[in-house]
Amino acid sequence: MSQIDELQSRITAAMDRIGQGLDGLSNAPNAEEMQAREAQAQQLEEEKLANAQLHERVNRLKQSLTDARINLSSHIEERNSSAEKLDTEIGRLRKANAQLRDSNQALREANEAGVAEPHLINKAMLAELEGMRAVRAAEAAETQAILGTLGPLIDAAAQSEQEDA
Repeated sequence: MSQIDELQSRITAAMDRIGQGLDGLSNAPNAEEMQAREAQAQQLEEEKLANAQLHERVNRLKQSLTDARINLSSHIEERNSSAEKLDTEIGRLRKANAQLRDSNQALREANEAGVAEPHLINKAMLAELEGMRAVRAAEAAETQAILGTLGPLIDAAAQSEQEDA
């Protein structure tokens, strides 16, 4: 019986050691799992913060784009208005020039018939030359208006490309 008691105590001691070993094993993975979960939670919080920052940046870019569009629209409206005025003036100038040429032609024909005075023809021709100069000046102004309209558009497109890059 003493042998049974001895074996029983040895088995009990072995069982206690196994139990302690299992406790140690079961506690160790739990601690590692906790550390891993904490690390994942920290990474999740960092990603949430980065995501919030990106959303804020996107919102600022959208607002900037909206402001640029509004600004561009007002510039376009101003340019369209000035272009319409310029077109009206050029039309009037061309019409007046055409009438002046017709008048000069009539004066030349009258002079050939011997009815007109030469100094009136000279005055009419000087007026016609002045009208032609005015047409050229109006066309130059028209070209400047077109360039003025395209300039901001080109600048805005270039700025947009720089911001995208």
